[in-house]
Amino acid sequence: MTVVDPAMVKRAVSAAALGNAMEWFDFGVYSYIAVTLGHVFFPSGNPTAQLLSTFGAFAAAFLVRPIGGMVFGPLGDKIGRQKILAITMIMMAAGTFSIGLIPSYASIGVGAPVLLLVARLVQGFSTGGEYGGASTFIAEYAPDKKRGFLGSWLEFGTLAGYVGGAGLVTLMTALLSTDDLNSWGWRIPFLIAGPMGIIGLYLRMRLEETPAFAQLEKEARTKEKARREAEKRIGIREMIFGQWRSMLLCVGLVLVFNVTDYMLLSYMPSYLTSELKYDETHGLLVVLAVMVLMMGVQPFAGRLTDRFGRRPVIGAGCVGFLVLSVPALLLIRQGSLAAIALGMAALGLLLVTFTAAMPSALPALFPTKVRYGSLSIGFNVSVSLFGGTTPLVVTALIGATGNKMMPAYYMMAAAVIGGIAVLLMSESARKPLPGSPPAVETEAEAREVRSAATAGSAA
Repeated sequence: MTVVDPAMVKRAVSAAALGNAMEWFDFGVYSYIAVTLGHVFFPSGNPTAQLLSTFGAFAAAFLVRPIGGMVFGPLGDKIGRQKILAITMIMMAAGTFSIGLIPSYASIGVGAPVLLLVARLVQGFSTGGEYGGASTFIAEYAPDKKRGFLGSWLEFGTLAGYVGGAGLVTLMTALLSTDDLNSWGWRIPFLIAGPMGIIGLYLRMRLEETPAFAQLEKEARTKEKARREAEKRIGIREMIFGQWRSMLLCVGLVLVFNVTDYMLLSYMPSYLTSELKYDETHGLLVVLAVMVLMMGVQPFAGRLTDRFGRRPVIGAGCVGFLVLSVPALLLIRQGSLAAIALGMAALGLLLVTFTAAMPSALPALFPTKVRYGSLSIGFNVSVSLFGGTTPLVVTALIGATGNKMMPAYYMMAAAVIGGIAVLLMSESARKPLPGSPPAVETEAEAREVRSAATAGSAA
């Protein structure tokens, strides 16, 4: 049985959440400044073509995320979670910072979009090991009764990073002229990633390895050599095919989580401006306000997952998106500030059911010895195929069909798949992680758990 150190748990949650915040700071900046990046890197007389090119570079990073997961995930299961999370932090910061240094298309021609693509690929590769590692790190540090609440802070970091990036772009859009934004202003948010990366790396280097992984290492040292060598040889095949059912559930859950996430936080700013011709500054402020609302609700929703379970909370979100996506988008399309705010708030509150539950539900799908690797692979395959491509696919669907309700239909389809996964998954709230001993906060709680286990055995 593991009695966790409260101070170490706080540090682990802070360091993991900061890395996620940095990742989504970049996504927020990229999504909110997509129109400007289109002008800088993809000159064309067609605004739709520019936007598609920009989102194409955005989506390209997701093509290498599964590769990053396949590299960093197994390494995290072999050499430790903390070391790999430090490496991904360095790469992520370097990739984001380098975007701010790339010359424009007007300066170096086709080399500009090529360098942008390279930087995005570096970001995507590092991100492949980020979410799986960060959620695993928090889940393995957290006591069983608070795993949902503590895990919810990972997505609080996501929202905080996104609000920071989006808020900065919104402020710059309001204060700078279009010429200044296109010539130099767009670089500022990306250059901020350098100092953020240094702070995040410092926090992660101060962390100790998770109790669950340390226990696994201890067993490997104390038990027979054959078993130790066998555990070291755990490879991609076992992580995928040895966990095939959990892997499919992971893909389904991540699909509904990320399609709705990227739809609301990445695509909607451009949808309001490009498709509905809504005032750019007001549209950005509405989405920003919705994210602040989500941040306020996030920790409370995390506690709900500990009290009532992950399945009911995620299931409620799937039903909500299935029933309310069309009404919410119809409200948004009315165009008034109140209608847009109400529609976006409804989608944001539904999304919180996923952001609060997934960081604790997904790690519980896999045993300790393959958790980092299997989760990273399953998560990133699903994000790459369905989540990160959402802005590009929906933009293309609207262009091909002329139907501006496509975002709602896309979210409804994702909700059906997510609902099936919820029906098939097991409840993990208030239970030890697979392959790990019970985790408690105090010695008194440990004695209670031991007494209950002894009584159960006797019965």
